[in-house]
Amino acid sequence: MDFSIKAFDTKNTITSAKTGCVAVAVFENKKLSQAAKALDQSGEITAALKSGDITGKAGSTLLLRGISGTGAARILLVGLGNDETVSEKSFTSAVNATLKAFASLGAADAIIALPMTDVKERDVSWAVRTIVCAAHESVFRTDGQKSKKDPVPTGVRKITLAADATGDVKTALAQAIAIANGMDLTKELGNLSANVCTPAYLADTARKLAKDYKFDVEVLDRKQLQALKMGSFLSVTNGSEEAPKFIVLKHMGGKSKDAPVVLVGKGITFDTGGISIKAGPGMDEMKYDMCGAASVLGTFRAIGEMGLKLNVIGVIAACENMPSGRATKPGDIVTSMNGLTIEVLNTDAEGRLVLCDALTYCERFNPAAVIDIATLTGACVVALGHHNTGLFTRTDDAHEKLAGELLAAGKAASDTAWRMPIEEVYNEQLKSNFADLANIGTPGGGSVTAACFLENFTRKYTWAHLDIAGTAWKSGGAKGATGRPVPLLSTFLINRV
Repeated sequence: MDFSIKAFDTKNTITSAKTGCVAVAVFENKKLSQAAKALDQSGEITAALKSGDITGKAGSTLLLRGISGTGAARILLVGLGNDETVSEKSFTSAVNATLKAFASLGAADAIIALPMTDVKERDVSWAVRTIVCAAHESVFRTDGQKSKKDPVPTGVRKITLAADATGDVKTALAQAIAIANGMDLTKELGNLSANVCTPAYLADTARKLAKDYKFDVEVLDRKQLQALKMGSFLSVTNGSEEAPKFIVLKHMGGKSKDAPVVLVGKGITFDTGGISIKAGPGMDEMKYDMCGAASVLGTFRAIGEMGLKLNVIGVIAACENMPSGRATKPGDIVTSMNGLTIEVLNTDAEGRLVLCDALTYCERFNPAAVIDIATLTGACVVALGHHNTGLFTRTDDAHEKLAGELLAAGKAASDTAWRMPIEEVYNEQLKSNFADLANIGTPGGGSVTAACFLENFTRKYTWAHLDIAGTAWKSGGAKGATGRPVPLLSTFLINRV
């Protein structure tokens, strides 16, 4: 889908625009947006609204054809709710309804002329990002592995956004396209079956990104991981025939002296639970246990496309968690890269075992900040549902600042997170009689104890943990990866430039 921005004014009026369709807003109190008023030369839009054919409720639509006095073949009236307080939810509903209508039009191009400056506590840049990401979502396909592809939609493929084409808005459009492309990659990787999207496949994807965007890339194999003494990570791989891959991507877009931001992704390409095997129903969704890794790769595609002037490093620990005669057993004790010993009480708590060694590896970069992203705990879904990503950090000044940046980025990107606690008292739940740490805590606060486990390996730098178990994918009829938290991460990095 192609996007452009164009300002319509007295010299270049929206009434004279030659296009297949113009989408304009109407409200519940029968009022018209400014663009709708401009197009209502003959009073036909007002008449349609007064007739009750469209209520103005957010997300309602009515398609009009052959409106006199305009250059558009069609005018799409889109309900935007209350004209006094256009909410973010109402605007998003209107955008989604617009794009749904566009999908079935016999037109190749269209103009979206919704009032982008009227959304409460939002600006034009936010509106542009919302439209672009929603448009990508509306045409995203999940039939890549089908023998017979779904019919290709024949609707609108070229969208012009009616807005003042200032430098900030043009930048917002370019960023939105990059972020949407990054989300597409994350969704594609997440949706692939686990027999295709293996650790080696993730490594090849990283190599392709490195070639396309001039990143540095390094992929470490088992012997190199053994030399680094990553005993915790390697313990998870024991039961699998698939070789582990430890992927390091570098986008050095800032000054050479600037400390990098490091993104660490959990890349369990399939999680059976190992010897602590999961129940069968729903286990197919454990192909999504690499969505942390996928979000790192998607974010790198976005920052590569933007040419972001910032030093960013991506670290991905990728493997499978499988049962076999070689698999790690409950009660086994392994030694992590930093020397701490871990009693593996549950082999299904494997994400923290791969991440702890990856977090130790990050020390060598002398990072400005490290953020790990992981589908880590079902407990986080219980706590926050599927709306907010769980955010965990320490509480000193540096970590409070990092938490504030991440929360603000999530809000700006409509990819929200919620702050969860990390306190020393939770470490009491991780005590073991036989090792320095147990890999699971006593009952209660499972997402918190998982984060506290990771915190033990991050004390040499500023760090945050994002638990995306509830936000990385959807189940049921809408099953599929969401692309989150690529918008949050990308916005966070943009704000750091």
